[in-house]
Amino acid sequence: MPQLIASVEGVKVKQIYLEHDRTTLGRKHHNDIVLDSLVVSGDHCVFEMHGIADVTIEDLGSTNGTYINGQMIKSRQRLQDQDCITIGNFNLQFLARSEHQPAGSPQETTAMSLSSLGFPGTSAVLQASLKLLSGTSSGLEVPLVKAVTTFGQPGISVVAISHRRDGYYVARMGGKTLPTLNGKPIGQDAIALAHNDMLNMAGNEMEFLLKGR
Repeated sequence: MPQLIASVEGVKVKQIYLEHDRTTLGRKHHNDIVLDSLVVSGDHCVFEMHGIADVTIEDLGSTNGTYINGQMIKSRQRLQDQDCITIGNFNLQFLARSEHQPAGSPQETTAMSLSSLGFPGTSAVLQASLKLLSGTSSGLEVPLVKAVTTFGQPGISVVAISHRRDGYYVARMGGKTLPTLNGKPIGQDAIALAHNDMLNMAGNEMEFLLKGR
C-alpha cells in the first residue's frame, strides 16, 4: 500500500498510509493530513488513488506551491516510487509499496530470500549506522533505527536510507547537488548498501556501517 514519510530537516514527523481514493493535505484541521505550519496553506494539495497503487498529486492553489524532486508542479502529476514532495519546510517521501495491509485485505503469498527472513549472516539482522567523517561532528556514529531516515540539507543534497526486510537502501530525495555512493551518483532508484560504503552529500562524507546486534 502506498505511503508518505513526512520529515522536517531529517527528523521523521509522520507516516501516512494512502488507504482512500482521495486524501487531502493542508493546515486546516478538516484535512486528512494536517501539517500545522504557516508555510502550508489551509487546503494545500490532494492525493488521489487510481487502482491499487497509482497515486496522483494536485496542488490546490496553495500560496507557496508544491514541489516534486525540486520542481514546482503546475497540474495533476503521477507520483513515482521514492519521489520527494516538498511543501514549505516539510519533505514527504512517497513509497509506492509498503508492508501495511488494511484489515480484511487478502495477504499476498510470495517467495522470500533467506535475508528477508532475517537469518544470521544477512543484513536483515544487523544494526546499521552512519559514521560522520567530516565537519565538527567527525567520528560521530548515528544509528539508523527508523524504517526511513533522511540525511542532508534541504535544497542542497538530501538522501533517504530505508530499512527493508533484505537490508538497507539509499535513494536521492532532492537538492541541487547529486549525492554519491562510492564516487557514483545516487538517483531516485534505491541502491542496496553494504558495510563500509562511502556516502558524500555536498562534501559531507559518511561511512555506512553494519554491526551484529
